[in-house]
Amino acid sequence: MIKQCDNVIVQSVSRFLTPFILLFALYVIAHGHYSPGGGFQGGCILGASFILSMIAYDIAEVKRRMTEKMNTVLTGVGVLIYAGIGFICLLLGANYLDYGVLAEILPVGTAKARALGTFGIEIGVGITVMAVMVSIFLNLASGGEHEEGSVE
Repeated sequence: MIKQCDNVIVQSVSRFLTPFILLFALYVIAHGHYSPGGGFQGGCILGASFILSMIAYDIAEVKRRMTEKMNTVLTGVGVLIYAGIGFICLLLGANYLDYGVLAEILPVGTAKARALGTFGIEIGVGITVMAVMVSIFLNLASGGEHEEGSVE
């Protein structure tokens, strides 16, 4: 079980770096369809910012902010975003995740519709990966104890 770090330097550096880590994660997700990176890498970086807070402060503090229920909801929302974009493409008569067909319902050209479709997928993947990373770390760090009690 991870205990609270009582080192003021670690806590101060964590408090200072967390906004920059979050900003970098959003940058990686937002530019994933133009450059290396994307949803998975950005989601891992987002998850790392929560993990840094858990290490610098207390696991209970982070569990109050990111509950297990919220984690589960975020995982599902990310998957629904991904699947929803693909399903919209199917409804419009194209292949699954054929973003070019999104130009029929968006006021943009085919190239921009493909970019927006990819961006939506990156957001869904980033949300899911972040939630799963936090969930895995919480399960490992707490020894399987959940908010409702321990699992036996």
